Amino acid sequence: MSNEPTEAINNLIKRVKRVAFGLRRFVNYRVRALLYAGRPNWDLLTTVTPR
Repeated sequence: MSNEPTEAINNLIKRVKRVAFGLRRFVNYRVRALLYAGRPNWDLLTTVTPR
């Protein structure tokens, strides 16, 4: 078996953490992570309105 899938997920998590570094509120961190992941579902994010 290979460790590649686990390493890929860990790499993605580390990249998201780097992108959202310095955000104090979890809501902002979550939005930044979803934006980084690409095409978020805005209907699920009731607290945020896109500009």
